[in-house]
Parts: sequence; structure tokens; C-alpha cells
Amino acid sequence: MNNEQQLKLRTLLGDYPNVMPLKRGEVKSPRLTFDFADVKVPNTAFKRVVRDFEFDFSELAIATFLQAKSFNKPLALLPAVIVGGKAQHASIVYNTDQGNLSPKDIEGKRVGIRASSQTTVMWVRGILRAEYGVDLDKVKWVTFEDPHVPEYRDPPNCERAPAGKNIKTMLLEGEIAAACLTAEDAKHPKLRTLIPEPEAAAKEWVKKYATTPMNHVLIVKQSLLKDHPWAVKEIFRLVGEAKKAAGFPKSPDFDPFTLGLEATRRGLEVAIDYAYQQHLIPRAFKVDELFDETTATLGK
Repeated sequence: MNNEQQLKLRTLLGDYPNVMPLKRGEVKSPRLTFDFADVKVPNTAFKRVVRDFEFDFSELAIATFLQAKSFNKPLALLPAVIVGGKAQHASIVYNTDQGNLSPKDIEGKRVGIRASSQTTVMWVRGILRAEYGVDLDKVKWVTFEDPHVPEYRDPPNCERAPAGKNIKTMLLEGEIAAACLTAEDAKHPKLRTLIPEPEAAAKEWVKKYATTPMNHVLIVKQSLLKDHPWAVKEIFRLVGEAKKAAGFPKSPDFDPFTLGLEATRRGLEVAIDYAYQQHLIPRAFKVDELFDETTATLGK
């Protein structure tokens, strides 16, 4: 098939090791080409995914997809985790200048988060609720960004940080009691993880739930799935080939980039449960609702 007959897809995909063979052209298709968007940090373009529908094929945070699904956005999920495996127990920290805090101690206090609907925040809050008994509705969540899906409204116990404020600065200056920070921002002598011994706690969580917290998944436009189901199958094949070419999984006991419905089912179940508990979605989907006859059979 020559280039004129190839289907060209506008694509948003980060420079992750598990997909770099595809982005570098080492894994390719005779039927598809990809127009990769020049976006260094993909989550900065997620509004373009769910508001403008700019991309035929893209990655998307799982919490954002679930919200998009709730509001009937014309996007379809593939059973493919493209960013995952990171334990989130160490993602929430507090300032020791304010004294020692346990997870339950944040009830009644202000906690900084990038956005109420951020996937990392969803995982952290779900862990705090399920494992440490934190009443999430008793926490005042201080946000800094709008949700990607515009129809979603933050719950009443959220407030927007004043314009120009920085989440880490607010934490260090005692304006908030705790905050969800990146690993780099959390590196400060005054900051300590809210969850004690987070690495050990994360291992126990993975053992208990038989999954790891998925972050970004793959989606396509509904129109692509409807008009060219073969292209969706080809995308999935290429992603699998790229993952294999990159040498993943590194360990037979741990695969952060699961592919196929049954491999991703448990992670999706927990994500849906957490999203529903936190009022991010109006009802808890069944996993099988998220797929059709084409996407449900990918990887089989």
C-alpha cells in the first residue's frame, strides 16, 4: 500500500519508553501514519482532547476519560495503559513546621491539589479514604486548575487558590496543611509524606487490590472506531509491538503497561470505584460498558 492510500492520524502521545519505537518509526504500519503533535507534556493538551476533539488517537488520564464518558464525549477507550505503575502513596506531603500529621488529621484542614479531577489526586484520595479512613468530604481541597471536561463542577468542599499563588509556596508558608506534589517538588527538608512508610504501604496496596494505579490510557475518536475499526486494531497492534521492542515488561511479575481487557479490568474497576466515591462521575460504570465489540476483543 503506497503513502497515498495510508490513513494519517493526528496523534497525541508522550515520549515514553514503551512507545518510543513507534514514535521513532522503528515499529510501523503499511496502512497507518501518525502526525504526532509537538507537545512536550501531554497532559497540557488534554483539554484539546476532550473539548476540541483535535486528535484521532491520543493518551488521556483515566479520570478525565471517565468524566468525558459521563458527559457523552465522542471518545472511545482502548484497553491499554500507557502510563502506569507508579505508587501514589508518596504523592501527598505536609510541612513539618506545622507539627506531625497523620492521614486522618487532614480532616477539617485545607489541602492543595492541582485539580479536583486530576488522576493522581483521585488515586491519593481513594487511598486515604479506603486505607486510612479519611472522610474526604471533611477536607477543604484547594485547587489551582480547571477540570479538563468543562461540564464537571467541583464539589462544595473545593475552593480555588488565589490567582498567582503557588501550591508548594502555600504549603511551605503554612497556608495549606498538606499538598499533592510531584516527586521533584516534594524534595524539601521541611516536607514529609503524609502516609507513613509510603513504599511499604504501596506494596501492600498492590497486593491487596491486585493491580497498580493506572494513569494514562489510550483513546480514539468514536468516528475513527465507527468508520475504520481496522485502524483501531492496527493501533493496538503497533502499541503492543512497540512495548515489546522496548523490552517491556522488564519483570515477569510486574507489567505497568497492561494491554487487553482482562489485563486492565481490575485497574479499571478500582479507578471507577474511586472516581464515583469522590463525586467525579455521577454513577459507577461497569467495565464492559466502556468497550464495544471491537475494543473489547483487542489483544485476544
